[in-house]
Formats: sequence, structure tokens, C-alpha cells
Amino acid sequence: MSPQDFDPGQLSESQQLALGTYTSVTNQEPSAAIPLLQRSEWNVEIAITKFFDGEAPDPVAEARAALPASPPPPQSIRRETLLNGAPSNLRYPRSPPRESAPRIVAQAESQQNYKPPLLLAILFTPFNLLYRLFSSSFSLFGYLFPFLPRLLPRLSSGSSPARSRTRRRALNPRDTAARFTREFEEEYGDHPLRFFENGYAQAYDLAKKDLKFLLVVLISPEHDDTSTFVREIFLSQEAVNFINDPQNNIILWAGSVQDSEAYQVSIALNCSKFPFAALVVHTPQDSTTTMSTIARITGLQPASAFVAKLRTAINQHSQALDRVRATRNEQQATRNLREEQNSAYERSLAQDRERARQRREAEAAQKRAEKEVRAMAEAKEREAQMLEQWKRWRAQSIPEEPGPNVRDITRISIRLSDGERVIRRFAEEADIEELYAFVECYDILTASENTASATEPVGYEHKYGFRLVSPMPRITYDVHAGGTVGSKVGRSGNLIVEPIIVEEDDEA
Repeated sequence: MSPQDFDPGQLSESQQLALGTYTSVTNQEPSAAIPLLQRSEWNVEIAITKFFDGEAPDPVAEARAALPASPPPPQSIRRETLLNGAPSNLRYPRSPPRESAPRIVAQAESQQNYKPPLLLAILFTPFNLLYRLFSSSFSLFGYLFPFLPRLLPRLSSGSSPARSRTRRRALNPRDTAARFTREFEEEYGDHPLRFFENGYAQAYDLAKKDLKFLLVVLISPEHDDTSTFVREIFLSQEAVNFINDPQNNIILWAGSVQDSEAYQVSIALNCSKFPFAALVVHTPQDSTTTMSTIARITGLQPASAFVAKLRTAINQHSQALDRVRATRNEQQATRNLREEQNSAYERSLAQDRERARQRREAEAAQKRAEKEVRAMAEAKEREAQMLEQWKRWRAQSIPEEPGPNVRDITRISIRLSDGERVIRRFAEEADIEELYAFVECYDILTASENTASATEPVGYEHKYGFRLVSPMPRITYDVHAGGTVGSKVGRSGNLIVEPIIVEEDDEA
């Protein structure tokens, strides 16, 4: 089957699984991945190693490839969450099992003390005395046989938490680290090393998260070689330069075994001799654990040998960490791109929603305006109808003009708002409102319409939209002031109709 025209349906289920795993890790096209997988006998781990490290001639593999094809052995798939450091579909060449580096959370002795009630304390007093006697005897044996105190904690570490052999006050991890740094500087002076300013668990988590090397240094102030180790090896210029080099990605955590946390770490890392240094790192190629101890340095040795062991261990594991970093960076870039796309989509969706909201508000405002216009038009139309009905009804009660034989009259000349002049006689005892009603109903009166059937509109309160004014001198005859025509105007008068609609609108 040529790789140019291969058919995935012709592959077996295990071969399809191997092809999918290989392409998901290397992002290589299937047409280019088929030849390499065939040369690797469909072994995904060997193919991935050849892809990243380069392919060299392998006589054994070529000879085995010449044998009849056999179904590939099932691959053990190691699934690990991103929190532990590697994607679930990534595979690495198998390596010898390493010593696990557990995560140690400091347990303060002060938090473990328990004061029983007085009655229980009295009941258990004999047992307490026996325990103290036994402890004193055991201390004597420990002095005579120094290997016993170290052997017994190692045997009992799995069943009970480690306890420090000192009576130093237990602090929280950050304060413990600050106390160690202060005591270290008081003993050995200023130094260029940068200790991690928190507990071992925090340094452990940071090294695991950022894929860095955690250098754990444990010292015992009571040990004879401690001062020599610190001055000639740990603080030597070669070791300081190597540890502080940012390219080595080293997180330095140090502690004294007189502190509870450092003592627990020494037991977890199987420290059997002081001074002690261990290099812990994330090992994705190891199928048994995620954080392993890749180097252990105990006792006194030249500074060059100390640095050489650290450099060798770092160089052996840097390539695997670089692959994990590249995978993480690619995944992070994919997540960032997806988040940016989601953010752009959300912004676009928010803009569309805002435009839709504005459009709905504009349409609603337009509908309200149109409704108000219609309502105003309908109100004006109803007002005009009610006014017309009122005028027809009011015209019925306007008395006829007095005849020539009536002596007590008032002759009034009225200039209407359209410029027409009307001369009419009114009885002197007629109310001034009769004059206003005549002007309002003049068009009905002149039309000679039959208004006998007109009724007063219900709920309508008529207001005159004009005022009658005498020009010389200017006198306004207000309808609300009341009075008779004779008392207000006299025997005769010349009046002008002035509209007041504009003035009312201005006041509103």
C-alpha cells in the first residue's frame, strides 16, 4: 500500500489507533506519517521518538521489519491531566522507574497537641508515666546505638506522621522558610543564593506547574560536615553560578532538619546521610509517577562534582521537558485563540443586540409618536364636534335682536377675527356672556339652520378662545368678570375679537 493513495479503511483497528495517536501528537499529515509508522512497525513510541529526535539507521529494526508482519502489541496509554503536566494522548519512550518524590504538607506539632479533660488526664496518668519511662530508656538505646533512631522512623513512616526530634517551635511554612534564611545568613553571612520563600509543598507545586527543577537541600546543624558543605560546596562560586543561572530553571528550597517540615521532607526523600541534596522534576515519560527524584547527592564531595551531577541530571531531562513545554504552549495558544474568537463573537453579538435594542426602541418611539399624533388628531376632532354641537345648542338660547321700538338697548359694532364687521343691538340688561355667545355662534345664526333638535354635549366644558376688546381706549371685557352689556359697554361700543389660542399655548 503506497502512502500516496492509502485508504484508512484498509488499516486494522490497532493501526488506525496508532495513526490517530501519532498524528495528534506530531500534527503530521497521514500520508507522511504512514511510512514512518511502517518503518517503526506501527510502534507509536518509536515513531514519535524518531520524529522529534531524528531517524537514524537501525539494523535490528530493519531486520525485524523484513520479517512477516505481525499485529502490533497493544500500547499502554498513559492518561494524565493538564494539571499534572502532559496531555492525555502524549507518549514517551519507556525509561527505568525512578524514585517517587511525594508532596509533603507540613504538619505543625503544635496543631497535633491535644489537651484531654481533667478526668481523663487523671485516669491516664499511670500510662503517661510508663510512656515517659519507656521514652527515656529508648533515648539511652538511641545514644548507644545511633542507627536505631533513623531506622525506626523509616519503618513507621507509612503509618504515622513524622515528628521532629527537636523542641523548636513549629511555624507555618512561610515563617519557617524565613527563619531558616535568617539563621543561615547569621551563620554563613550574606550570600547570592535565592531560597524559595515558602514551604516545600508550594515549591513542589510551582516546579510541577512551570516544569522546573526543584533542588532540595537539607542540612543538620548538629552534623560535623554541615559547615564544610555549605562554605566550600554549596556557597562556592561554581555552584552559586549554576544554581542562579535562569537557563537551568532551578527552584532552590532548603531547610534544617531541626524544623518539622524539613524533617518530614528528609524522611519522604529517604535521606540517610547529611548533608543531603536532591533534584526533583516532573517526569512525563515515567508511567509510575509525575514528580521523581532524578539526582541524590549526599556527603562531602568537590564543588565541581556537585555541579556536574546536577548538570548531568538536568541535561538528561531537559529535552523531555521542552517537549511538554512546546505541547503546553501550543495548547495554550489554541486556548487563547479560542478565547479571543469567543470574545470577538461575544462582542459582535453584544453589538448586534445593542443595534437590535436601539432599533426596537426607535420603532417603539416612532409608534408612540404616531399614536400620540393620532390621539391628538382624534382629540381635536372630538373637540371640534363637541364645539359644533355646543354652538348649535347655545344658539337656541340666544335672544332675538331687540326691535326699533325698544328704547333700553346697546348698539355694538363687532369686528370678527376674519375681518368681517357685524353691527347688532343688545338689551342693556343682557349679560356680557350673551355677547360672547353671539360672536361664538355667529356662523350658526347666519346659516339659518334648524337647531331645535340640538342638545347640550355631555361632559363638555366650553371655553371661549377669544376676548372682546375696545380699542380706544383699550378695555378688555372678560367673560369671567360678568356684568351686563349696558353697564360694561354703555349705549354703544366698538369691539374687536382677539384670539387667545396662541397665548394659551405659550403658557402651556
